[in-house]
Formats: sequence, structure tokens, C-alpha cells
Amino acid sequence: MYTAKGKIQQNELLTQYLPLVRRQALALQVRLPASIELDDLIQAGTMGLLEALGRFDAGHGASFATFASQRIRGAMLDELRSRDWLPRSVRRNARAVDEAVRRLEQSFGRPAEEHEIAAELSMDLADYRQLLSDTNSGQLLPFEELVAEGHEQGFDSPQRSTPFTELVDHEQRERLVAAIAALPEREKLLMALYYQEELNLKEIGAVLGVTESRVCQLHSQAVSRLRAQLRDQG
Repeated sequence: MYTAKGKIQQNELLTQYLPLVRRQALALQVRLPASIELDDLIQAGTMGLLEALGRFDAGHGASFATFASQRIRGAMLDELRSRDWLPRSVRRNARAVDEAVRRLEQSFGRPAEEHEIAAELSMDLADYRQLLSDTNSGQLLPFEELVAEGHEQGFDSPQRSTPFTELVDHEQRERLVAAIAALPEREKLLMALYYQEELNLKEIGAVLGVTESRVCQLHSQAVSRLRAQLRDQG
């Protein structure tokens, strides 16, 4: 049972961290289809924050800010997964691009050029770029889930601190780092701006000197390369 003082402290933390919910929702929304409402992400994130308030244990050695951030983001991603908002045709096209990239890069031993991937898919370049634009939203969650794997289960997971799970987490991250390092320079820069610097599409376009739609295409292509490499390694 919470004391009156404990309840007050919880309310203070809730008020303090609600802006974090909104920031994370805004950062995620710019990468999602227009049909995904900001308020829905905020609502899910707020539930994640409330869960964090109820389950945080300082004895695990992590700060509440870190724990809350992971719970908030995890709740938003869970909400998106539960909707299954991505059409099957988009998922199918994304898999086709992944497979084409994998075949070509295995054959060439280098990153495949856009026109080569388009030819492998029996498309002209314009149609291939449109396909990349269409599938870009579908590429987001799998990549972010891979980056965050092992960090959204929560600190109460009984498997979290075992030597085996720590080794697996380390190996996964090493594979991901190696896959990113093998990207073409422009796509590597895009991924750093997007996931590390957290710039939006317009800002990335300004840095790269391309349109927002072109940023979407390059992002989709980069994630297909990463998926192909990680599948081969794993």
C-alpha cells in the first residue's frame, strides 16, 4: 500500500515525465503513416509511464528516467503492433526487396546499386523507387525492434541479467554494427541522422540535399540491406 507521501511522489514523477511521452510520440509519429494519430501514441506511452511508476525498482541499478523511457517506447510499439496496420501487399513487397538485395549482394560481394535491384525485380527505376516509398513505413518497426531488442522487456525479466542473454544481446549488436558499417556512405549517414541524431525527414533531406520522399526511399533501401545482411549472418 502506498503512503500519502509515496502517492505524492508518484504524482510528481508523472507530471515530470509526461513531456517525455509527448517527445517520444512526436519522434515516432514522423516515421509512420498519417493514419496513426499522435494522441493514440501519447495515450499508449502514458500507460507505459504509469506501468513504469508501478514497477520501477531502484535496486536493479538503472535510473528511473532510463526505465521509464524504455517502458514508454515499448508501450507505443506494442500499440502499433496490435493494430496490424500494414497491408499484406506492403509486407509482401518489402520481403521481395529484401530477397532481391540479398541475392545481388551475395553475388556481387558489394552493396547493390538501385538500378540493379530494380532490374532484379523486373521493374524500371521509377517503379522501384515508388515501391520503396510505399514500403518505408513497413520497414520502421522491425529495425527499431532489432535495435531495442533485450531492452524493452523490462528490468523485471528473469532472463535479463543472465550471462547467456547478455552474450546474445552483445552478439546481436555487434552484427548490427557490422551491417550498418557495410552500407553505402549516404545510407550510412542517413541511418545515423535518423536513429542516432533523431532528425526528421525534412532535416535529413536538407543535410543530404534531397527531397523528403527521396529520404524515405533511401531509408527503406538501407533497412532492406540491413535485413538481408542480418538474415545471412543469423
